[in-house]
Amino acid sequence: MIRKLTMVLAVLLAAAGSTATVFAEGVVSLRGPTDLVEPDSAPELKHFAKDGVPIPRDYVQQPPLIPHQIEGYRIDVNSNKCLSCHSWANYREAGATKISQTHFEDRDAHVLANISARRYFCTQCHVPQVNAQPLVENTFRPITAISGQ
Repeated sequence: MIRKLTMVLAVLLAAAGSTATVFAEGVVSLRGPTDLVEPDSAPELKHFAKDGVPIPRDYVQQPPLIPHQIEGYRIDVNSNKCLSCHSWANYREAGATKISQTHFEDRDAHVLANISARRYFCTQCHVPQVNAQPLVENTFRPITAISGQ
């Protein structure tokens, strides 16, 4: 019985290996037939702006950018480092912006006593502002009808 089982497994593994090879033959990279090139040195690190003037928003309802470094911040189901400064209880003492009222609403706009689970993980929407150059040229301009410019 064990011998038959071993033979069946060997046949299945061989079939799976040949099938994977067939599927891989038609795959083409988006960058074309070029090989990956290892860089000579590490890329230049981006420098985060210290707490300062926030970068203006580019569109209506854009989440504000984070004006400080957040490396090492723990944001998980057990804790959220952002709340130590930005919660309604702590923002004055920390000199930070308090969390928007919208973060205390569920998907049906019912007001909650605590932050909505949908808004608890801050870095889903908010990112640190850095002095990085755009990866591609961008000619975007916000519409003036809404912004009043």
